[in-house]
Amino acid sequence: MRILIVGAGDVGFQLGKRLSREQHDITIVDSNPEKVRRAAEQLDGLAIEGSGDSYRVLLQAGLRDADVVAAVTDNDDANLMACRLAKASGVGVTIARVRNAEFTAPDFPLSPEQLGADHIIHPEREAANAIIRLLQETSATHVIDLEQGKIEVIGLILEPDSPLVGPSLAELGARYKRPPVQIVAVERNHETIIPKGNDRLYPGDLLFAVCAPEYAKEFFGLAGKHKRPRMNKIMILGGGMIARFIAEALAGEATIKIIEHDLARAERLADCLPQALVIHGDGTDLDLLDAEDLEEMDAFVAVTGDDENNIIATLLALQHNVKRPIALVNRIAYLPILPKIGLNSVISKQMLTVNAVQQFIQHREVAAIASLPGIEGQMIEYIAREGARITQKPLRHVKFPRSAVIGAVLRNGKLLIPDGDTVIHPGDRAVIFALPQAMPELDRLFA
Repeated sequence: MRILIVGAGDVGFQLGKRLSREQHDITIVDSNPEKVRRAAEQLDGLAIEGSGDSYRVLLQAGLRDADVVAAVTDNDDANLMACRLAKASGVGVTIARVRNAEFTAPDFPLSPEQLGADHIIHPEREAANAIIRLLQETSATHVIDLEQGKIEVIGLILEPDSPLVGPSLAELGARYKRPPVQIVAVERNHETIIPKGNDRLYPGDLLFAVCAPEYAKEFFGLAGKHKRPRMNKIMILGGGMIARFIAEALAGEATIKIIEHDLARAERLADCLPQALVIHGDGTDLDLLDAEDLEEMDAFVAVTGDDENNIIATLLALQHNVKRPIALVNRIAYLPILPKIGLNSVISKQMLTVNAVQQFIQHREVAAIASLPGIEGQMIEYIAREGARITQKPLRHVKFPRSAVIGAVLRNGKLLIPDGDTVIHPGDRAVIFALPQAMPELDRLFA
């Protein structure tokens, strides 16, 4: 597929990295020469310097031959103009990243199609939704929904007294009568492991499991993570759009305090969120946090625009034994090291946006894609085609990549946890965790 990416910042660069690894033909455009140079040196694709909302530049980048245009700069107007130019030039699929919340509001008079985009992604809303899921699933470090919520991918850290520690996975499956859950990845000592039946789990393992949503609560119990009481007291550092979305969504469900250092913004936020207590102050000031009863909070969410402040404030909350500390961290280079300092619930707008764009692009053969924080591979949802090799015989007789595992199969809307005797049918949606090297073989199996 020929994909034109407008914007070579963190989102565009990571998107290009992912898509080129999947053998797509990538061209990336940006007006910043340093970003273009980085893309040219590190991505397997063409990098062009120029404005992404210039018709001449887009033509130079192969606009008329593109199958997809993904406009992911920091400028809403430039992204929407690039999409409109793409549609006018006959491009089949256009995707725009926008920050203006009005564009995605239900009462906005223009539809995404009228704006020129087949799909609009709002990073702040994506981040707020991810944080709300973490607040609702209080025993998990990560919660990812696939297939409109029919499948959940849950991340959690094993404590020394967890019942899952010790026995092999095969023994655990027999002990619990093969429940509707499959452990697909383990991060241990900074290494990603795809566990097999004879593997065992250890204290401190960060594991990811594919699970039926209705079984999630029971799975937490099996893992020794009995679901904590709901989050009744939430402190949010930062009064931007993410904080507003969270406060609006949880109004009436929790007592919310928002700390914002900018006085004008704090006053505006107080006017539009009468149900929340808005405090003007520095959220990294320990005296202020103590005065606002940080120790009594059930959750602390740091969502300012400063990664370092978010990290420091969340570490302070962790030291004060806040049950659910969550940090927004946008610098992608920070993400792999944060679990090492105790921050396991971390949200990245950039990576959420990359996931959303990639999922929309791959909506045919691959129904959904999601990255697992701290884990090298990806969750991929393949649709088995008529006549595909994966449909020809039971899984135990399929030469399946060792660096991949099928976590679940969705057949006619019903979730199946596969075993060696399972035969994949045409039209089945298989949720797979895979390391990058497994992608070419998976493509061949499901094509």
